[in-house]
Amino acid sequence: MKRAFMAILKRDLAVASRAGGGGELALVFFLTMVVLVPFALGPDLNLLSRIGPAILWLGALLSVMIGLDRLFQSDEEDGSLDLIRASALPLELAVLAKGLAHWLTTGLPLALVSPLLGLLVALPGEGVLPLVATLLVGTPALSFIGAGGAALAASLKRGGLIVPVLVAPLTVPVLIFGVAAANAAVGGTVPFLTPFLILCAISLGAVVVGTVAAAAALRSAE
Repeated sequence: MKRAFMAILKRDLAVASRAGGGGELALVFFLTMVVLVPFALGPDLNLLSRIGPAILWLGALLSVMIGLDRLFQSDEEDGSLDLIRASALPLELAVLAKGLAHWLTTGLPLALVSPLLGLLVALPGEGVLPLVATLLVGTPALSFIGAGGAALAASLKRGGLIVPVLVAPLTVPVLIFGVAAANAAVGGTVPFLTPFLILCAISLGAVVVGTVAAAAALRSAE
């Protein structure tokens, strides 16, 4: 089972690292959005500093959704999903491997590049590390919530249009507590740990519930 799990993980990492695989596209979209927003808001650095964490979190959320529909759909099209279902590896572990690969190629790079983009939104120095921490613990929730939506749309020809509609409402708590934790670190009214620990709990729950829900959706599509 360990070898099968690692094989799926390595395969998805290799696919995502190719041109058009999704990982690079998400990062480019994130960079583009964060670069353009300050131009739209104008030269008010105080305003930009206040909403900087929200801009970065919203950019991360939208970037994670890019290519999310391909998480299972490409495997459905080439027959790989049938082999995964027929293998001895439990479907939940296969989904876990694919969700982990998606986070490693989207959420993790977005979190690591966020300190540089924080300069563009006038983010205070004391807020950089807390922002990175919130993205590191919050983006796994986005990947695994998205995995459930992607599994539901795996057998649909136009699933790419449906997945964001299914996933976006479910990601609102992640966005709320991610931004709240980042703001708390730069002088918010609540301690940083309160929303941060809630965000951690949401991510842990999303990994479990998202994995089980995605596996159930893939079984029902057989």
